[in-house]
Amino acid sequence: MSDTTRSKPCRIIAVANQKGGVGKTTTTINLGASLAKLGYRTLLVDLDPQGNASTGLGISPASREVTTYEFLLGDARPMDAIQPTDVDNLEIVPATTDLSSADIELMNNEKRSFLLFDALRQPLLDDFGFDYILIDCPPSLNLLTVNAMVASDSVLVPLQSEFFALEGLSQLMLTIRDVRQVANPKLRIEGVVLTMYDARNNLSQQVEQDARDNLQDLVFKTVIPRNVRVSEAPSFAMPVIEYEPTSKGSIAYRALAKELVSRQGAETSVGAV
Repeated sequence: MSDTTRSKPCRIIAVANQKGGVGKTTTTINLGASLAKLGYRTLLVDLDPQGNASTGLGISPASREVTTYEFLLGDARPMDAIQPTDVDNLEIVPATTDLSSADIELMNNEKRSFLLFDALRQPLLDDFGFDYILIDCPPSLNLLTVNAMVASDSVLVPLQSEFFALEGLSQLMLTIRDVRQVANPKLRIEGVVLTMYDARNNLSQQVEQDARDNLQDLVFKTVIPRNVRVSEAPSFAMPVIEYEPTSKGSIAYRALAKELVSRQGAETSVGAV
């Protein structure tokens, strides 16, 4: 239920990059779990028809009777759509492939870009007392991603530390600018986080330097290393911070959560994890 002692409103963050394979879902899962470990009540909204975030948090397909699709259309109340996970303080609205037809089905809906905005601002959702809502966007700039941006306070961009990484950012930035001008003037870029980083690789170092030169303070100080434990964790339906808490990937995602909170001028409500 809601925490009446909270001094800050819930922050809604879309995790987006139209390029696939950049660690978007992995970042959403592990950032959410890390925020939960810090004591923040966190909701993950799986807006990707692949449903990988749901699978990665142990939500079996058979248990996804009420999903993001029904939640988006207003056919489901928050208490029907939201499911607990095995991580304390972390809950999820799961997804199925039903979402893949949303672009076509919603095309004639006058409020098609504001459906998630309305869903996340239902009075009933306040009863859950979430501090953070993270939205795992699909790897494309479609209607679902636009819904996420319209509904969010900010956009977090995972950026793979590989060649051409920066080239795909321009279209994403244009989309953010368009959403800001047309539907959500308060939308901002939360930051860019470098993923799959290999400090031994000159290319990773060059991508980092280029990103910091071009984007400056938008780039998080924390980088997420290429780590086998991060890759293994989804097959066990666990965040890496639960699967292998001492791994380099776990340490990095916990550091990212703390940096995110610090950027927003908040202090952790529970000690270090």
